[in-house]
Amino acid sequence: MRSLPPQAYFVVSAVFHYLGPSLAVLLFARVDVLGVAWLRIASAAVVFALWRRPWRLAARLDAGERLTLAAFGVVLAVMNTAFYLAVDRLPLSTVGAIEFLGTVVLAAAGARTWRNAGALALTTAGVATITSIRIAGHPLGFAFAFGDCALFMLYIVLGHRLANARAGEPATARRPAGRRTERPAGRPTGIDRLAAAMAIAAVAATPWGLGGALPAFRHPILLLAGAGVGVCSSVIPYVADQLAMARLPRATFSLMLALLPAFATIIGAIVLRQVPTVTDVVGIMLVVAGVAIHQQERKNNRGLRAARLGRAEGLPDLPGHDELRRPGRARLVP
Repeated sequence: MRSLPPQAYFVVSAVFHYLGPSLAVLLFARVDVLGVAWLRIASAAVVFALWRRPWRLAARLDAGERLTLAAFGVVLAVMNTAFYLAVDRLPLSTVGAIEFLGTVVLAAAGARTWRNAGALALTTAGVATITSIRIAGHPLGFAFAFGDCALFMLYIVLGHRLANARAGEPATARRPAGRRTERPAGRPTGIDRLAAAMAIAAVAATPWGLGGALPAFRHPILLLAGAGVGVCSSVIPYVADQLAMARLPRATFSLMLALLPAFATIIGAIVLRQVPTVTDVVGIMLVVAGVAIHQQERKNNRGLRAARLGRAEGLPDLPGHDELRRPGRARLVP
């Protein structure tokens, strides 16, 4: 699977990131919102447990990594719950645009330039455009959406830390993102850590979610649908995120999330018949345009970094060829 570019994993994640919740919205008529959220988390935890057996991981982690896993699990539980409470009150495209605002903040923090400041301003204007019309009617929905936005930022930070933990090192240890390293056999991977965190999330969400999910246990079809939501919402996209995060810097991954509002709008229109208004489209276009500016900044710099061109060394035998001067280049012999 490493032969695929990390962008391919992101596309898979983006599609299922909102396909699963759009299916969950259809369940809200039969199962309580908190119950659907718990079914999503618990069914994903069961799939991960059968696949990765995360209980074997505990003995190989230190106290710092166990704390990181616990924090990640709690974030997953509360984030998924807040997201469902938001989409129960707001269109999926609106929640997706608000959720994405936090990723631009992370991306802007990763590269401080005037272009990035402009990107953040455009994105903020886009979110304000989308929310200004309906905020008076659904204040609680927007509160949940912005709470989900903050938690999604933590998901990216903690998830990236787990994905880039070296074999045998705690998740709190950092290595350069995007660098591919081979893991010794039997060592925990980012997906193993994700499986353990999902089990913690299931336990954390049980107090507020299990009661609402009980009616589904009397109807096998509803239970199966809830399990399908868990696979589509938490297994496939989160695994794809881990595979992408392991090979992309955090700022780059955050920037690629610019596509999420567009995916949310398309899937919401197809599955839920939530046709976006002109104001929604304008706001989403501002969000995507802001990140497109930020991505262009990264593309302009990528060639120099790939060529390892830095400050020029003194090469008196190459006058007028500063673009060829870089540390480590062998001197030319006349």
